[in-house]
Amino acid sequence: MVSVRLSEEEYVSLQQLCVVTGARSLSDLTRNAMQTLLKGSLGENALSSWKDEFRAQISTLDRKIEGLAERIADPKTEVES
Repeated sequence: MVSVRLSEEEYVSLQQLCVVTGARSLSDLTRNAMQTLLKGSLGENALSSWKDEFRAQISTLDRKIEGLAERIADPKTEVES
């Protein structure tokens, strides 16, 4: 058994999703969603998206660090953001 606290808004949204998807109950909806995640069909796509975003952020930070290092080495150097 797994218990999760939801806001009223989240609970209502899940109830509406049950109606839309044809799930018999919140338990069925949740069980199906968890099985899908565990099988990896959604998990892999989400993980891939997160990895891509993470790589992009790391690249941006790397460029900024290089720019800051150049400014420290030569304070008169202009750095592009």
